[in-house]
Amino acid sequence: MWILGLVVLALGSAQALVRLDPLVNSPAGLIRGLRAGDGEYSMFLGIPYAQVEENNPFGTSIPQPKFNTIFNAFDDSAICPQMEEFNKTIVGTLDCLQLNIYVPATASSRNKLPVLVWIYGGGFSLGFASRYLYGPKYLIRHDVILVTLNYRVGPYGFFCLDTPDVPGNQGIKDQVLALRWVKENIAAFGGDMNKITVMGGSAGGVSIEFNLLSKQEKLFNQAIIQSGSTFIPGVLEESGRSKAFRIAQQLGFETNDISQAVAFLAKTDAKLVIAAMEELGLTSRPCIEQVENVDSILTDHPINVNIPKVKDIPVLIGFNNKERLLQYATLSSEQFKNLNVFRDSLQEKFIYDEEFKEMEDIVRRFYIGDEEVTEALRENLIDFRSDYDFSFPVQLSLKKYLESGAKNVYYYMFSYSGGRNFAKKQNNLTLPGAAHNDIIGYLFDLSYEDAPSEADQRVIDQMTTLWTNFVKYGDPTPQTSELLPVKWSPITEQTYTYMNIDSELSVSTRPYNDRMAFWELFFEVNKNKLKGYREN
Repeated sequence: MWILGLVVLALGSAQALVRLDPLVNSPAGLIRGLRAGDGEYSMFLGIPYAQVEENNPFGTSIPQPKFNTIFNAFDDSAICPQMEEFNKTIVGTLDCLQLNIYVPATASSRNKLPVLVWIYGGGFSLGFASRYLYGPKYLIRHDVILVTLNYRVGPYGFFCLDTPDVPGNQGIKDQVLALRWVKENIAAFGGDMNKITVMGGSAGGVSIEFNLLSKQEKLFNQAIIQSGSTFIPGVLEESGRSKAFRIAQQLGFETNDISQAVAFLAKTDAKLVIAAMEELGLTSRPCIEQVENVDSILTDHPINVNIPKVKDIPVLIGFNNKERLLQYATLSSEQFKNLNVFRDSLQEKFIYDEEFKEMEDIVRRFYIGDEEVTEALRENLIDFRSDYDFSFPVQLSLKKYLESGAKNVYYYMFSYSGGRNFAKKQNNLTLPGAAHNDIIGYLFDLSYEDAPSEADQRVIDQMTTLWTNFVKYGDPTPQTSELLPVKWSPITEQTYTYMNIDSELSVSTRPYNDRMAFWELFFEVNKNKLKGYREN
């Protein structure tokens, strides 16, 4: 309830409730926000939901205590330690576990709105939740509350040291604490705690699937997963102990004792730790946790387990049609000659031995015949890596959802090439198709962008209507209209219906059916070579 933002005006016998200030009395304490300047909504920026322990910054965070005084939620600039992608500078502090809430003026205790929680991507190495990249105005005009959250990335979020203090997946555990905070507090902002949809792109989408796989309590009712799957090659890593030793050594401290290495790194400036990671070319990713008696996210490879939590959770999931466009669009002729693209890719997912060499040859012939890898085969390589890294992993997730009893799963492919394709525009690329992360510019108001073109605005209108219809109704097209002229149906075991989002919306079945059928057969034949696979 907006308890302190309401006054009662008595006019004769009439009474009316008028909100004066965005000041909210929540279970977390009193929180004051700001009026937005670009729409009828309020902003509550930089609300702490958890704290990083000073003596163990690589470990699990702890919930934020209740505020004793009014918390002024005015600043969304917090960013966790990382090499950020725009200026390539090392930024951030560990005082970063904050979230932002954007509340339409229509929300109240009498008109509780559905809630959409955004989890950013960035390869588990970078990302932030501010309005610089994730402006809310396109989404909240559809009468949903938007929440964006920070979580730790890089070594602070994903060191996997197989110790009770640093078991792994701390960044995903940050997300769990944020979702608990939303569940417990969002009603005070006019949100419906029983209608929470979590949405994530890339690593954020992968994070959602990890949340579904975990034994943590159910904290959301629906999920939107954009270009994310736990079956993406290389998404999991082995123990990161050797990384801790190498980073400590890079910073001048040599030891073979993991507790000593962690103690040293815990006292080292976070920016120096990130700089050492960058100099060594290291990354940190989610892992299968090996420590017993800790609050784990993942204890077995996703390929071996069902996802019982997805049974009652509607899911909207898909991929972009040219996910790996960036990887090959800017390579020179000389760089193509040195690529071992098929072997390098297959080794990420399969146990590659002499016997498996024949399988590499089969994949190679399927995509490029007997040709040598050259610049002329750029499109073929984009298709191969897009299929292998994203399109087929998403299809594996779809299969797993259906096997686990999911009923309402909506499948999409984003193909639109316009002026707001996020990744292509960042890299000054004009090749057709939608690259990885290009979808962001049609869901969020990018602060540094000019006003959208008419064509782009229509895609923004379509995308945000589809997505928020799903948030509100569990169905992206509860009814057709001039804006949404086609009905989008969920998949079944027999029919993988999907929506192709391009300059025109269209519905078909099984995108790239021939290539996906090839991978389905390939994975079935070679399942015993899959890393992490075990016979049930």
